[in-house]
Amino acid sequence: MKINPSRLGLVAALSLLSACSSVGTMGVGFSQDGLPDPIKVPGGNKVAWETVGSGDITYECRDKAGVPGQTEWVFVGPKAVLKDRSGMQVGTYFGPPATWAALDGSKVTATQLAVAPAGAGNLPYQLVKANPATGQGAMTGVSYIQRVALKGGVAPAAGCSPAERGARATVGYQADYIFWKAI
Repeated sequence: MKINPSRLGLVAALSLLSACSSVGTMGVGFSQDGLPDPIKVPGGNKVAWETVGSGDITYECRDKAGVPGQTEWVFVGPKAVLKDRSGMQVGTYFGPPATWAALDGSKVTATQLAVAPAGAGNLPYQLVKANPATGQGAMTGVSYIQRVALKGGVAPAAGCSPAERGARATVGYQADYIFWKAI
């Protein structure tokens, strides 16, 4: 039997794609191993949803609290798209107040519990305790949200001067938002 080399290559490529696509559905799931202790979710909770948020953080040049005549970049709020692990949009993240909204209409806000350094140039890791959700859907029953796998998002490196008071700067960022629910 003669085998067509181009057909053999196609079969091999399709087999490889099939194997790769099944990896994401094997249930490996998110692990807290290697995360700083302050941002680990306590026992009695399980991962309900893993998302990747990408978007912008806005900062404003404002007077430095308690230091007359000096200014600094102050966090104003985020605006990001949330996608699932396959890359499909599943929600948004915006604020203030910090709000995670699923496309099904459910929303949740939260109270910050802890932060930990996530490397130079990156926003810190974060653990928040979710408030009760509004609407029924993916956010219903969310107990905690972790911000991990951070890239960027810190205030501009260039300082702001009193003459620039009120100026805004937008900085791109990406982070995984892991949503937990009580067991």
